[in-house]
Amino acid sequence: MAARALTNVRGKAVDRKAIAAFEAGLAGRLIRPGGSDYAAARRIWNASIDRRPGLIVRCQGAADVVEAVNFARENNLRVAVRGGGHNVGGRAISDGGIVIDLSGMKAVHVDAARRSVRVQGGATLGDLDRETHLYGLAVPAGVVSQTGIAGLALGGGVGWLVRKHGLTCDNVLAFEVVTADGRARTASARQHPDLFWALRGGGGNFGVVTSFEFRAYPVSTVLGGLLVHPRERAGELLRFYRGFIEKAPRELTAYCGLLHTPDGMPAAAVIACWSGERSRGEKVLRPLRQFGPPLLDAIQPMPFPALQSMLDDAFPSGNQNYWKSTFLDGLSDGAIDLLVAHANKAASPLSAVVVEYYAGAANKVAPTATAFAHRQMSYDIGILAQWTKPRDSKRHVAWARGLSEALKPHASGAFYLNFLDQEADATIRAAFGRNYARLARIKKKYDPQNFFRLNQNIAPAK
Repeated sequence: MAARALTNVRGKAVDRKAIAAFEAGLAGRLIRPGGSDYAAARRIWNASIDRRPGLIVRCQGAADVVEAVNFARENNLRVAVRGGGHNVGGRAISDGGIVIDLSGMKAVHVDAARRSVRVQGGATLGDLDRETHLYGLAVPAGVVSQTGIAGLALGGGVGWLVRKHGLTCDNVLAFEVVTADGRARTASARQHPDLFWALRGGGGNFGVVTSFEFRAYPVSTVLGGLLVHPRERAGELLRFYRGFIEKAPRELTAYCGLLHTPDGMPAAAVIACWSGERSRGEKVLRPLRQFGPPLLDAIQPMPFPALQSMLDDAFPSGNQNYWKSTFLDGLSDGAIDLLVAHANKAASPLSAVVVEYYAGAANKVAPTATAFAHRQMSYDIGILAQWTKPRDSKRHVAWARGLSEALKPHASGAFYLNFLDQEADATIRAAFGRNYARLARIKKKYDPQNFFRLNQNIAPAK
């Protein structure tokens, strides 16, 4: 069966000769509906998203991105941008229109002398860690190796080094970005500083970032791993965790989860990363390891990339996913009781509730210094519904929404952009907080027609 004609946002067919000329100018590949590789190319990590783009441009470099942006603008096409990772909300793929796919652009170049790293926009954290670890370095980025560096950094970026070295976006030195006019620009503290500000937490609103330059730190072996407790002790564990982590040195990042073990047993767990001197870390972690005692204590010295990939199996590609998230003013006893009660009602053993504590280096940066505004918040709650059968979607989504709704009396009204699924405009605006108005002005300067709008969108200022 012949593929349908590509149509623009007004339903008008795009000239086939224009498509052929566009394809001829690419170093990468143009993937069309009906092609042998189309089904795989349109598939993303979250199987809940099932969309059919009109074209997918598998870019080889920044020049291909420029060609794709210009072609899409000239032909009035809806544009989605795909990096290398999860994209739980599905904004990386579209029905109709064109997908600018950077997933093949994975190059990582380490400058060990300067402790800096240049990373292409399709790389994952695993790609990044593999190269930096050779030099005993690490970039503060995420907790799952399959995460895409682009989406993570543009939305803020929280990981195992957040308390010591800050957010991923705090450690960006420069962006190479293709803006809506088809220009390739460098955004840094010296070049286009307004765009540099906006890209550090403003999401995918301002262009296609083809590469990032990051600051890296001497991190090689860490003391980390998993502590597992029976679910019936979850309330006690969360109360202990609260008191422990709020007094812990910044070298320790530890998150708490209400989840199931691989054999299906309901559990409560803490996963920790100590990035300081080992003997001191042993002393700091001792009270956490002695609490309970745990059913499993797997904390041990390990290469940083091993910790970064420890949770990968809990987030496999091809499952159905729906996420909610909210910052809390504090982890009160009432909030803890709610979290435990609702986690015990989870309709899938793959679903989890995650409590993340961020206070540390990220709090020392002013809320208006970057687009990421919510630096005064200490606790973020991730509500991660995951299941395998599409027919069960309604009840799993209802569970996630139910917990989110129940938490509202304890919530701050702020949200972490990278944990959001498809949300109302008010929630997206709240995710940008006090910086929204400035972001809207910068959006007007660099993208006045809202060309990049299949994202957690900021409308251009009027």
